[in-house]
Amino acid sequence: MGRRSAETSRAATATRAEVLYTGLEPGLTRSIPAPGVPLDTSTTLDDSAVPATIPLLPGEPTMARRMRFALVNACTLSSLGLGLLAIFLAMDGHAKIAAACLVACVIFDGLDGALARKLGVASPFGAQMDSLADMCSFGLAAPVVVYASLVDKAPQSAAALACALVAGCAAIRLARFNVSPKDGRFFCGVPTTMAAAVLALAVLIGLPLPGLAVLAGVALIAFAMVSSFPYAKLARIVKLPPWLWLLPVVGALLQPKMTFVLVVATYLVSGPILWVRAKRA
Repeated sequence: MGRRSAETSRAATATRAEVLYTGLEPGLTRSIPAPGVPLDTSTTLDDSAVPATIPLLPGEPTMARRMRFALVNACTLSSLGLGLLAIFLAMDGHAKIAAACLVACVIFDGLDGALARKLGVASPFGAQMDSLADMCSFGLAAPVVVYASLVDKAPQSAAALACALVAGCAAIRLARFNVSPKDGRFFCGVPTTMAAAVLALAVLIGLPLPGLAVLAGVALIAFAMVSSFPYAKLARIVKLPPWLWLLPVVGALLQPKMTFVLVVATYLVSGPILWVRAKRA
């Protein structure tokens, strides 16, 4: 009797809450109108009605535009698949081949955005697809490949911590990028694509550095992704004077590994330098 009374009391409370919230008798429901639209208590929802969906491709859905849209998303899915393949290869001990797959991921990631803009099929759906693929390929596959390459060079616990830091910072970086206003000149923090490219190339060329030094570099890149320092986009870097390009080209012919380290270090340091200059201005 006591349990039945308690259940009756809870049902009555729920019924009163429903009436207060909806303004209807129990069992009747209605949709919440847009702001400024008066409520209509005489209508009920049809359970068989199918909710409206937002089209994936805004604009006129012609066959030609759909084909272009499919081509762009095929590049995104290729990047996602290559990232998954890199994880499988790293688990089997083929770290360098996995790193080559990551480099291919970077190429496809840049290709899908360029094609979307050129073909006129850029969409919010494509942007979200690209972000999810980046998290798989650059936020998860890249640290797994780095971890596999450091099995015999550094303590496993330290390597796991550094790689987990890369994954967490990549997720923060991508989420922040999705909700932040875009700047055509600079990135806020190192982009995940560039961070993954640096990590993949470091594994691919086999840097002659101690394991702990590599872990320190991995942690530094992770923190650079979530920093607020401005980093120049590739379009601005390409426009640098030709004589500046001569130095890394000559260095790559003489000492490719050391030149790679110096170029990466210069790019990482450029963010704080630009930040200081902006504060002074």
